[in-house]
Formats: sequence, C-alpha cells, structure tokens
Amino acid sequence: MSNSQKIKTAAMFILVIFILPILSMCSKKKTFSEAENRSLAEKPEISLSAVKDKSYMNDLEAYISDHFTGRLSWIKMKSFTERMSGKDEINGVYITDERLIEKLPEPDKEEVEKSVEAINHFAELYDTKVYFLLAPTSAGIYRDKISKLASQEDQKSFIGSVYSRLSENVTPIDVYDTMYSARDKYIYYRNDHHWTSLGAYKAYAYAIEKLGLRAVDYSKYSVEHASSDFKGTFYSKCLYNGIKPDVIDIYSYDEGSHVTGVNMNDGTKESHAGDIYFREYLKTNDKYCVFLGRNQAYMNIKTNVRNDKKILVIKDSYANSFVPFLTQNYSEISVIDLRYVKNSIKDFANPNDYDQVLFLYNASTFSTDQNVKVAGF
Repeated sequence: MSNSQKIKTAAMFILVIFILPILSMCSKKKTFSEAENRSLAEKPEISLSAVKDKSYMNDLEAYISDHFTGRLSWIKMKSFTERMSGKDEINGVYITDERLIEKLPEPDKEEVEKSVEAINHFAELYDTKVYFLLAPTSAGIYRDKISKLASQEDQKSFIGSVYSRLSENVTPIDVYDTMYSARDKYIYYRNDHHWTSLGAYKAYAYAIEKLGLRAVDYSKYSVEHASSDFKGTFYSKCLYNGIKPDVIDIYSYDEGSHVTGVNMNDGTKESHAGDIYFREYLKTNDKYCVFLGRNQAYMNIKTNVRNDKKILVIKDSYANSFVPFLTQNYSEISVIDLRYVKNSIKDFANPNDYDQVLFLYNASTFSTDQNVKVAGF
C-alpha cells in the first residue's frame, strides 16, 4: 500500500470512528423522520436501574443510530448496493424492476377469527344491511413479480377463506378478480401500500352495484394530477430510489353532487372542514392524507345528493381514497376507524340510523388487525 493510500485509509478511519460520532452528538436533533415517516428515538435518561437492566445502553444505541450524521444517505447507499448485488428484499419490502411489494405478514389466525366473529356479531346486533369488502393489496395482485423462492401468502385464498366464515347476515363484496383483471393499469402505487385513485374507482364501480346503486361512469370524471413525487410507506421502509415516484390523482365530477359539510372527531375533540380533500398534505411526505386527512375515529360527510340514503363505513386507510366516490350516491356518509375507538362504535354513531354498513379493509392489515373486534360491542 502506498503512503497516499495509507493516509486516505487513516483519514477515513478517523472520520468514521471519531469525527462522525462527535458531529452526531453535537448536531441539532430532529424528532421525526419525514423520509421514513416515523418518530425518532429520544435521548434516554440515565438511571441506576436503567443501567442495571441494560435498557439505557439499548436506548442510547437506538438514539445514536437514529441521529447519526448522514444517516439517511448511508441507508440509501446501503439499499442501492444491496440491490446491485442481487438482493431483492430489504426490510420487509421486495424490490422489482417496476414497483416495491410488501412481504406479507403471516396471518394471525386467532385475531382473524376474532375479527370475523365481531363482524358477524355486529350484523346480529343491528337491523341495517351489512357488507364486507376485503381488498387485495398489490402483493396479492403482483405475487408473480417476486421470486418464486420467496414465501408469500396467497391473498386470493385468504380472502376467500375469510368470506367463507361470514354469517348469512353479512354480504361479501369480492373485488379480487376486478382488481386482477386491471393489473396492467395504474391501480396500485409503486412506492406505497395503498391502491391509487383509479384502483379505488375500480373497486367502487364493482362494489356500488352490490350495494344496489349505480356507479358514475368513469368518463364523467375529471382527473387532476395533484402530485407527481409521492413516495409512500414502502419507500419509507427501504429508502430505495430506483422506483419511479407515484402520482396522486384527485377525481372530480362537476355535474354531480358536492360535499356540503364535514364533521370530524379524533376521539377527544370535534372539528369541521369544508371538503374531504386536505391539500396541505400534498406538501408533506405523507401525501396520501390528502384523502380525508389524518386517520381519526369518526368523520361525517354530508352531500347534496337528492336522496336520503346513508351509509356507515367501518374501515382502515384503504377506504380513504374510496369514500370520495360514494359522495355521488349517498346524502350522508359516516366513516369510523376502529383503531381510534376506545369503547364502542355507538360512542360516535348508531348503526341502525344507516341504510347500509360497509366494512372495508385491505387483506394485509386484516390478517393481523387487533381492533376489528371492537365492532362487536
């Protein structure tokens, strides 16, 4: 090794071992990582008990790791290098040439059974008609795009298994074939786990017929490309830049009905809005929140549709880009997210006040969700 190479090696050693840690400790600390869409570790308080049970050192390691100077650049470089070396799965995300695909979690059979029982019990408790739409995710539609050696749940079978356990009081709405037949279209985001507005429309057009109403023809909508640099939940997990950013589309029907008022409750306080699109989120990393805003316990949407039909949607975030299409069919739409309901649905709405109740979840979330059982109380 030449002298110049030795000097460069020594300089790199000093940089990594001494200078970067010092810069990391002295730099201004952030509390939230926009790129990863998560809170960063806080500096732990030292105490004798924390030192004894080793929690202090573990928390300190997490703190240093989260606030290491240039950390995101290092992670991106690592992801790129691993991809170039042939690795196709990083931090629970499969990387293909065209999209990022979730490594599906193993279904929690006990929790799934509790969730199905809760929906069945809900249908017994109330007189309203109950429907259940269990949406496939991109991992279920593009399963063939990942290595055959990768262990991946068959979502079509999982969805069919869940539907087979529903009581006669619950009507399943199976959109799997509808989504699969449109798989060559832009129906799922490439960097995020949600379906796109087009995907949500495809599901709406099928579901609304099962709900006894007529879908608005696609040709009547105007499509606004509200953002073209969306990188969602999958990107946040692996920080891989090799996939084209996504487009957020907002659909509008000028000749149709319009939203006249929105009331919300986050579980502790009420608020109001004039629209179901929250465009301020288009300036953040969490752009999907443009649809209905941040997830919260309850939202009530009033429209000027000339009928008195009311629907209650009990959902996860897949419903957020689906619900706007319902504004053309219902005069009132209430939306409940059970993750933020502490006691009972009736704390926010009485299901008997609605003509229909629609449970809408994506298959990946439903396979491990522990909140659906609240519906049975």
